[in-house]
Amino acid sequence: MSDQLIIFDTTLRDGEQSPGASMTRDEKLRIARQLERLKVDVIEAGFAASSNGDFECVKAISDVIKDSTICSLARANDRDISRAAEALKSANRGRLHLFLATSALHMEKKLRMTPDQVFEQAKQATRYARSLMDDIEFSPEDGYRSDPDFLCRVLEAVIAEGATTINVPDTVGYAIPELYGNFIKDLRTRIPNSDKAVWSVHCHNDLGLAVANSLAGVKIGGARQVECTINGLGERAGNCSLEEVVMALKTRADYFNLTTRVDTKQILAASRMVSQTTGFVVQPNKAIVGANAFAHASGIHQDGVLKARETYEVMKAEDVGWTNNKMVLGKLSGRNAFKQRLQELGVSMESEAEVNATFAKFKELADKKSDIFDEDILALVSEENVAADNEHYAFVSLKQTSETGERPHAKVIFTIGGKEVTGESQGNGPVDASLKAIETHATSGAEMVLYSVNAISGSTESQGEVTVRLQTGGRVVNGVGADPDIIVASAKAYISALNKLHSKADRVAAQG
Repeated sequence: MSDQLIIFDTTLRDGEQSPGASMTRDEKLRIARQLERLKVDVIEAGFAASSNGDFECVKAISDVIKDSTICSLARANDRDISRAAEALKSANRGRLHLFLATSALHMEKKLRMTPDQVFEQAKQATRYARSLMDDIEFSPEDGYRSDPDFLCRVLEAVIAEGATTINVPDTVGYAIPELYGNFIKDLRTRIPNSDKAVWSVHCHNDLGLAVANSLAGVKIGGARQVECTINGLGERAGNCSLEEVVMALKTRADYFNLTTRVDTKQILAASRMVSQTTGFVVQPNKAIVGANAFAHASGIHQDGVLKARETYEVMKAEDVGWTNNKMVLGKLSGRNAFKQRLQELGVSMESEAEVNATFAKFKELADKKSDIFDEDILALVSEENVAADNEHYAFVSLKQTSETGERPHAKVIFTIGGKEVTGESQGNGPVDASLKAIETHATSGAEMVLYSVNAISGSTESQGEVTVRLQTGGRVVNGVGADPDIIVASAKAYISALNKLHSKADRVAAQG
């Protein structure tokens, strides 16, 4: 077996199935470029047949990403497969990922098909897919809860038809590590042609065991591909976390004896980009990428770390992208120092014009707060990227008054299609008044299903990062805004969400 593990990232497909985590085409492109810098082997860019929007996203990512294999999910039918193949036509390396449920529960209740019908459809779909593309992955949905005898029959057949990767998903997060590892081992042992395909694991985190199950599938089962997402993003409780599985392999190389292509120093930048894009804040005690991952509060721990970091740290913070650079940028900092910090943070700009625009925003922020931290810079980059998109609404200025015993009032100036408008309203608080002022002209009628505030750094001078999630007509979108003034950040976030609603992007959640 190979001593290199294939890292298959599905942040843009399975991760996007988190309620409210849907991304625009440009947001997906930015994350795909970061995943390429991270050197993941396979990027699952979307489910091309699910919507025109997803088709265009897969096609756009196929056009620009050259160092990673680009994959599209497809149900096991000719329409889905041909649509996915069309979207992947320009990919340097493309992969079709077919899925079809094989558990008795899914076959009876969801597919309304007999096992023999499922078997024939799996064979025929794989044969058709292989006629269009050489790299074919097959996933028996709810595979872990499937009858092993039937599963062996199906997987042997699809390998014979040309499937080059076999993925065994724990679709509902039911597995236990030792049992899951042995389940895959038994399949590989029983299936005569199992050596003709790479075996893969795809684990959900419903019991908090996605990473443990994935590693067991690798160590015990012999899998050589792990399907995962940045920050463990995904529907319900999420997926296997890319950063955790990669760093487990690197830190315990003595046990796993496996390597990956991943440039671990790009992990933190990827984590922050996904968090800021989706509005899903990373919890402080999250392994590897949480704000407290390398923090020590206990006096005993602090003493040990000061004497030798390895007393309480099993990996180096710098290895995952945290920087030991203590130089704080401010309003006197020059463009070269700013550009150098961007490089240290793993931020890649497409052009000098983009660097200049972000540097101008940096100078504006530096006039408002004395010290600029790494978190501030990353928030600026995220905001500048959003501003670079075609916007129907754009924030101009805000004025609000709030006094004890009086109802708050806000006046917001913004543009709609390039034309400046002024909205005024009262509200239960300054944020409520400001967002209602925007609605006087936007008239979206959207329901706000989430409003959250996150301090970007740890002082009262910190920027606030606000996430607003809006829902209307079956669509759910996120808007994110950052500013030292939390009211302004809220208005920016609301306008960001309105722009996504206005885009009318066709979004249909994938299945599987």
